[in-house]
Amino acid sequence: MGELMGGWKRTHMCGTLNLEHVGQEVTIMGWAHRRRDLGGLIFIDLRDRTGIVQVVFNEEKCGGDVFRKAEMVRSEYVLAVKGMVVKRDPDTVNPKIPTGEIEVVANQLKILSVSNTPPFSLEDDINVSEMVRLKYRYLDLRRAEMQRNIVLRHRIAKWVRDFLDSKGFYEIETPMLTRSTPEGARDYLVPSRVHPGKFYALPQSPQLFKQLLMLSGFDRYFQIARCFRDEDLRADRQPEFTQIDIEMSFVDVDDVIAINEEMLADIFKRALGIELLLPLPRLTYKEAMERYGTDKPDTRFGLELKDLTDLVKDCEFKVFSSAVASGGSVRAINAKGCAIKFSRREIDALVDFAKNFGAKGLAWIAVEQDGLKSPITKFFTEQQMSDILKRLEAETGDLLLFMADKDDVVFQVLGQLRLELARRLELIDKSKYNLVWVVEFPLLEYDEEEKRFVAKHHPFTAPMDQDIEYLDTDPARVRAKAYDIVLNGVEIGGGSIRIHTTEMQEKMLNVLGFSKERAWKSFGFLLEAFKYGAPPHGGIAYGLDRLVMMLAGRDSIRDVIAFPKVQNASDPLTDAPAEVEHKQLREVHIRVDA
Repeated sequence: MGELMGGWKRTHMCGTLNLEHVGQEVTIMGWAHRRRDLGGLIFIDLRDRTGIVQVVFNEEKCGGDVFRKAEMVRSEYVLAVKGMVVKRDPDTVNPKIPTGEIEVVANQLKILSVSNTPPFSLEDDINVSEMVRLKYRYLDLRRAEMQRNIVLRHRIAKWVRDFLDSKGFYEIETPMLTRSTPEGARDYLVPSRVHPGKFYALPQSPQLFKQLLMLSGFDRYFQIARCFRDEDLRADRQPEFTQIDIEMSFVDVDDVIAINEEMLADIFKRALGIELLLPLPRLTYKEAMERYGTDKPDTRFGLELKDLTDLVKDCEFKVFSSAVASGGSVRAINAKGCAIKFSRREIDALVDFAKNFGAKGLAWIAVEQDGLKSPITKFFTEQQMSDILKRLEAETGDLLLFMADKDDVVFQVLGQLRLELARRLELIDKSKYNLVWVVEFPLLEYDEEEKRFVAKHHPFTAPMDQDIEYLDTDPARVRAKAYDIVLNGVEIGGGSIRIHTTEMQEKMLNVLGFSKERAWKSFGFLLEAFKYGAPPHGGIAYGLDRLVMMLAGRDSIRDVIAFPKVQNASDPLTDAPAEVEHKQLREVHIRVDA
């Protein structure tokens, strides 16, 4: 390359040139973004990561050899150009780009690399399949919008490091090759060559090691950590992802939340110029579910759920009364103005939508000018209907949507219906960034398939002090010292205060179905460590990919990861995963049965 560049050294980046550089001789290097041939004049837009600058090749001024080279240039050729920065004529100024007031009049040109015609245009807002973009990811990443996303990711990671360093946190790396432990998602396993038949696991999080660091006396730890989970993927999931991982000693819930609010305020101010009003609002898990039908509430709009169980438990509409009698509930949403806006076909479409999320049906009442329109009103007394309308604050033109079933089904259906209505009615202000803490999660939830309790967060989360007495008698009643931070209906982080005694950790594992022997076999190193003086501690982990996605205004985390996987956990660029040679398998004592 030294010979190819002929000793040339780049003096400026393309996008940094401006009126201050007029009259200067510069050397710039980059990709030919666009080329226009006007006979004796050739214009090439030269692009690097900082932006685009227009380069002019005038046959009379640059000479025939240089001009002939310019005629050879095509899109994505890699060029080195020497020339003079000049001010553009007023009628040729391009206000759409930062360098639009100047141009570079070239006097020398080197073609450093030629390019095939790219399979898609390297412009923003291109209409091309994601699979093609990922197959040629190195080309996709040349596009300005993708570079902005990756640069934002870099900056957020740096701001986090700077902030946490200023608060006395140490960045400490934890192992990538560790022990597989039960509970949680499926591990990625790594066979050991020197220990036949034994396996490492790639970490799903640094959870146990960061707790051990608190026992080690480091007091405040963080890490921007790579994590791995072998699970089904969605738009905001990847088999390998990055966490902003934080742990602190001698803290309780309020301490962790307070310092994280400061950090979030710092990030939002730097990334978006938005001043967060602290402290951020908090909702208990119970309140979030009852008002929004989800523990990840989008609070940018209303359409809150209302509980009607007490009003309809004795009504003659069996769908409602039977649901209440069997321990369920009846709840509703008032879709303001939708009795007028929605046709009967659109209402039927909402019923079908609800069925997609587990509803057997969806009852509705349209409040019209001349009375109530609905197939169910005949089952209610005048007083019952009056009470329902009052609680739902119903007015003429409103559409009331009812769901009756077990609580988890009611919340699932109405939570999704609320979001669907907001989309259809265009109620979501996309310029808003609403953050809310959800606290006091259940410590445990009952798994019907396994017929046992499982951890709502993970087995190392501490119960709330006042609920410890129910661990043996009524585990479902126990709340956790756990907290999630939710942005516009997306969980971007979550954490908890941890158990820090051997006795409580053994009890927790026992409630989860672990015998004492199995608990020590799986987590003995942690249980043993707790015997040597463990400080109360807690922390949080953010999904860096998800946080950047939200702040960049993207719909998928794949847009903010340089080289992501697709939904079946494969990589179109490298064709990973792939078969390996038999010799490699023999070395790690593996025989493939597939």
